[in-house]
Amino acid sequence: MSKLIRNGTIVTAADMYVADILIENGKVSAIGSNLSAPGAEIIDAKGHYVFPGGIDPHTHLDMPFGGTVTKDDFETGTIAAAFGGTTTVIDFCLTQKGEPLKNSIQTWHDKSRDKAVIDYGFHLMIGEINENVLNELPQVIEEEGITSFKVFMAYKNVFQADDATLYRTLLAAKEHGALVMVHAENGDVIDYLTNKAIEEGNTEPIYHALTRPPEVEGEATGRAALLTELANSQLYVVHVSCANAVEKIAEARNKGLNIWGETCPQYLVLDRSYLEKPNFEGAKYVWSPPLREKWHQEILWNALKNGSLQTLGSDQCSFDFKGQKDLGREDFTKIPNGGPIIEDRVSILFSEGVMKGRITVNQFVDITSTRIAKLFGLFPQKGTIAVGSDADIVLFDPSVERVISAETHHMAVDYNAFEGMKVCGEPISVLSRGEFVIRDKQFVGRPGSGQYLRRAKYNAQTSNDQNEFQSI
Repeated sequence: MSKLIRNGTIVTAADMYVADILIENGKVSAIGSNLSAPGAEIIDAKGHYVFPGGIDPHTHLDMPFGGTVTKDDFETGTIAAAFGGTTTVIDFCLTQKGEPLKNSIQTWHDKSRDKAVIDYGFHLMIGEINENVLNELPQVIEEEGITSFKVFMAYKNVFQADDATLYRTLLAAKEHGALVMVHAENGDVIDYLTNKAIEEGNTEPIYHALTRPPEVEGEATGRAALLTELANSQLYVVHVSCANAVEKIAEARNKGLNIWGETCPQYLVLDRSYLEKPNFEGAKYVWSPPLREKWHQEILWNALKNGSLQTLGSDQCSFDFKGQKDLGREDFTKIPNGGPIIEDRVSILFSEGVMKGRITVNQFVDITSTRIAKLFGLFPQKGTIAVGSDADIVLFDPSVERVISAETHHMAVDYNAFEGMKVCGEPISVLSRGEFVIRDKQFVGRPGSGQYLRRAKYNAQTSNDQNEFQSI
């Protein structure tokens, strides 16, 4: 059945206006005043913003790590995402050295099939570069539509790749039209500092942060930027947490390099002191990069405002406090890294950003949806409200106040990193390709309804385009 959304205030990265939206066959078919659509279901959006569905570019669902597996899979994780106003996720597909890339991709298809309630795609980890990998990459891009590759500069002896692997990945990405993503921390220095801390008997969660200081993130970010310049390629730095990394990204962009930066809500509102909570509660806040001293927060907010950072991911990677995080009770290095963030990403940015005057509502849409769609080959199918785009739409009430809590969230994990935080603004109803997933704050979707997205190649012009409108 067609749907007609009336009386809402449509907000895109470029505009804000009151209009009706006609949805037919999962697409936006018309936008205008006083549209007529006999037989269409009428949806009254009075008092609501009408946003394009959020896109989370950074999730880890059903992912093995640290001897365990993330608590949220593609079903619970995408349900929680939908409640939070996200209609597309791009998850990280891990690879195994010596195995064909297609095997790892198939594993991720198996994990997600018949589970996701919203649309999804994959990034692909590159842990090694050899002739077999290089020969597979064109097929990965053309047939699977996976056009972004992640290289870890951290997690020595687990995920970490050497600089030659990063450089050759950048060269291959330039040749084939892909975007290289990096986890930018100096894994060798972290390994030394971590071993030293354990030898000295420093095992508490706070030492996770103390052994991963901002300098190691800034150094790795700068190194990745220089290699990108040398390769004349393109780079996306994930989960930027500190002023040191922001500075390196801004320097590179000022030189005209195609380098992009993502931060996460946890770095905008939480700080290093959370890792010092007593009774091992600090383990709830162990993820990488770690939380920083509070003064870094305003640097990150300013970077979002001035465009030095462009996107907001969740880095969703949830582990129960009891039974998973406590694997590291006697040794912080054994605490599974990650937190439950996917559900509150959008609301936190709106509440702390828009409502407090740090960013505009148009910037909010760009940061949570539009810029991500452009960078990762989904625009204009996703990331905007325009005739011909997928009807991924969020009806958002900016006046609702709520308190974030594990008692009311929809993630499968037993705690919430933002427990007790008051936020203003909440998604009320969420549509994915024209069908309700969340209606009046109730889940009405269906596991398996989410579609796998084959994404277009990286396009520097589209990614840098400040004018949102393009023909569809």
